Amino acid sequence: MGEFLGTFLLVFFGCGSVCVAVVTGVELSLVQVALVWGLGIALAIYATASMSGAHLNPAVTLALAVFRGFEKRKVIGYFGCQLMGAFCAAALLHVIFGGAIGDFEKEGGIVRGEAGSEASAMVYGEYFPNPGGKPLSEDAMASMSLGKAFLVEAGGTAVLVLVIFVLTQSKSRWVARFLPFLIGGTVSVLIVLLAPMTQGGFNPARDFGPRIFSAMAGWGEVPFATNGQGWWLVYLIGPFCGGLGAGVIEQFFLKRPCGES
Repeated sequence: MGEFLGTFLLVFFGCGSVCVAVVTGVELSLVQVALVWGLGIALAIYATASMSGAHLNPAVTLALAVFRGFEKRKVIGYFGCQLMGAFCAAALLHVIFGGAIGDFEKEGGIVRGEAGSEASAMVYGEYFPNPGGKPLSEDAMASMSLGKAFLVEAGGTAVLVLVIFVLTQSKSRWVARFLPFLIGGTVSVLIVLLAPMTQGGFNPARDFGPRIFSAMAGWGEVPFATNGQGWWLVYLIGPFCGGLGAGVIEQFFLKRPCGES
């Protein structure tokens, strides 16, 4: 329940801010959207850390299982609850913003489920390069290769997981007290830097749950066809690789030898 609720809150606040920025006409800058994501993550961690440890991200769960002794028998259960939390958050957002999304599509001549409707589907799943509320042109898609998008998502996730590993090792009371905000702030910074390229996911559940929902809500094959194999290579495999890479870096390059002060 902790992982379900925490991931639900993360996606509700984060994707909710994307809905507001893209389809309502309210002018939210990328920095403002990133701040909402960061604050949403901090609140989700505060709300659920005592229940499940507040992983809220399959890439974090896998890295903790491989490098920090998290019980491997719980990994699949955590994955499932994270995915369901993200899916249910997307469903609630559709109830709230469904009318605004429809109006946005009508005004922009977007036909849901047809090529170009990633312009509205981006409020749920992610696409590269960032559509910015507009259909992706061939030139735009050519500017961001699958390999580059993979490196962006893997690299961003590696930074996030590395920060989590380092901060959770700290013995500072100040760090422990403000840990959720430090993690949320890290995500905010990563979104500002990398979202123009891939929308800045860094979390397989955050992307896959809403992506499945969008396919069921009328976008059909668009969420799984727009970027070809990129939907799973970039947004699922990329974060998992980044999280494991962060664990390798922390394990072999940042840990102090035993007995060293």
